[in-house]
Amino acid sequence: MKISFVIPAYNEEQMIGKCLRSVFAEIKRTPGVQAEVVVVNNASTDRTREEVLMFPNTTVVEERLKGLVYARRAGFVATSGELVANIDADTIVPPGWLARVLGEFSKNSTLVALSGPYLYYDLPAWKRALVKVFYFVGWLIHLLNHYVLHKGAMLQGGNFVLKRSAWEKAGGFDTTISFYGEDTDVARRISEHGRV
Repeated sequence: MKISFVIPAYNEEQMIGKCLRSVFAEIKRTPGVQAEVVVVNNASTDRTREEVLMFPNTTVVEERLKGLVYARRAGFVATSGELVANIDADTIVPPGWLARVLGEFSKNSTLVALSGPYLYYDLPAWKRALVKVFYFVGWLIHLLNHYVLHKGAMLQGGNFVLKRSAWEKAGGFDTTISFYGEDTDVARRISEHGRV
């Protein structure tokens, strides 16, 4: 099962190297994995592109239309993996992440998307504590939706993986969403085609 990493980047010269090092380390740690890495340079005005080019196994896609959904869409189109991992340019992929993702999709044929929490390592401790409260509330909502209401789904925008075939059936990224909320839209629409 091939996985494609799509990493949108707008003026991320300071963070993109850390992100890519973590992605390639995780690929190397995962025996037999087929993976490709695409960074979408979303009209950056800094040295993001130059930083990405320092990683030889990375494809750079230029997207001139500013906005996360445009960048995610361009990355999706440029990749070929059965699974598409959407991660933010300031994300550091932890050890074991890729094996867990591949394992979840392998053991559950109805799974069409998943996401996991991520740590805001660059925030002060008190803000990280607030994020943990947010995740706990989100987890409770997930349990309510999944086991009681059987409606709805949630994805974390900076760390989610889609099954390509299901996302194509769902119609792809909605470019009318200009800033926040694309992850909610993705979760809602892809959940009509399988389990999130």
